[in-house]
Amino acid sequence: MTQTIETAFKGKTALITGGMGFIGSNLAIRLANLGAKVTILDSMIPDYGGNEFNLAPVKDRVKVNFCDITDKSAVNYLVRGQDYVFHLAGQVCHLMSLSNPFPDIEFNITGTAILMEALRKHNPTAICVYTGTRGQYGASVSLPVNEEAPTNPKGIYEISNLTAEKIIKVYNDVHGVRSVLLRLSNIYGPRSQMKHSRFGVCNWFVRLAMDDDKIQVYGDGSILRDFCYVDDCVEAIIASAITPAAYGEIFNVGSDIPVSFLDLVKTIVSVAKQGHWEYAEFSPERKAQEPGDFYSDISKIEKIVGWRPTTSLEEGLAKTLEFYRQHRDYYWSKKNLEVAQTLK
Repeated sequence: MTQTIETAFKGKTALITGGMGFIGSNLAIRLANLGAKVTILDSMIPDYGGNEFNLAPVKDRVKVNFCDITDKSAVNYLVRGQDYVFHLAGQVCHLMSLSNPFPDIEFNITGTAILMEALRKHNPTAICVYTGTRGQYGASVSLPVNEEAPTNPKGIYEISNLTAEKIIKVYNDVHGVRSVLLRLSNIYGPRSQMKHSRFGVCNWFVRLAMDDDKIQVYGDGSILRDFCYVDDCVEAIIASAITPAAYGEIFNVGSDIPVSFLDLVKTIVSVAKQGHWEYAEFSPERKAQEPGDFYSDISKIEKIVGWRPTTSLEEGLAKTLEFYRQHRDYYWSKKNLEVAQTLK
């Protein structure tokens, strides 16, 4: 980095698409606390994770536009004057994409094209950071997985993320819209949706433990993943945005410490001091979708951006549990609706 994070964003303008969601809201809070002027675009589609309470710590310091990433007029207007655009909006459910691929195509592909065209026409000097998914790789050919690994996604969701990444890369290479392309791996922590299990496996296990419910460990629990705490993920996003050598590059954002699902569940139960688990057989659908072991090689982003995660799994889980114990009613209690009304 040629600038420091603590000074780079002071007085700068930043647009976050999907900024009411899990990662977007944590990013918004961090940027606002760094002195940035933050604008958020979010359509608040039910079950995608948008939550007004997510922005409670900075609600008086950010501007929110409730609109759709495919709304050309809105996007054309919102990108103007932005120093940074963090593109996190999209359809984020792998399971949904298996039964209905059209939201992925509409939001992840068309929405990305609309955003990049808006930048090309109205703000070509802005810096864009895109957050994709480790699912773009598909099954691992070798471990750990680096950015040169083949991309053979197993679902429309992952294909649409890969397509969005390639669209942005074209705008970087051909049109000069400086962009950074991130592939995120199993991010967990505060402000994630906790109502259903369709995405965010680590956070879902946290909810089950907090409810003292049974956590199912599929197969023998030996499948490996890497888990990255959301604050570390946010630091990767903002650090890459201010690193000129990162523009046009693809980076993994995860952890190079693989954890089996069995160890993950045992750690959650241990840190939470509640919950229990059992082995379960894969359903045919889950077995068909399961890509096997995956964990990230993060040496490229460490070398170029100077980032690596600093939060251990135990520490991250403790922070996650503390957050949801304090604010549970905003995420999955029956009091959700009445609490939301008092917030307004």
